Amino acid sequence: MVAALVAGSLFTKQILWTPISAINMTDIVSNQFKMSGASFVGTDKTGSPFKLRAKTGYQEYDNPDIIFLDSVSGTINRNSNGVTITDNITARTGQYDRTKKTITLNGNVRVDSSNGDKLRTDELVIRL
Repeated sequence: MVAALVAGSLFTKQILWTPISAINMTDIVSNQFKMSGASFVGTDKTGSPFKLRAKTGYQEYDNPDIIFLDSVSGTINRNSNGVTITDNITARTGQYDRTKKTITLNGNVRVDSSNGDKLRTDELVIRL
């Protein structure tokens, strides 16, 4: 009788479960810290401001000093002969290295400067 009660309760409730083989543990361990609409604002070594935005960003447990970015856009100000130039930048992906203070942009990198300069490349490394 007890077995019938236990079995009856199992059949009357909907049980939701995911087979362990369907879980990608590598993705869970590698990409624990995910952000949507990530935004970083700061200054470079000369005190010039920069703004960096990404559709998504994530960090990995094994590499916490690198922030991986997707759909990157932003502005960086720089001085050239006493004139402040604003660079508007876009790229498919990027990596922000907090210890080296560099941003590495990859894939369809576009830089449009306020002085009229334009740059198109597959990779660009910016030292902050």
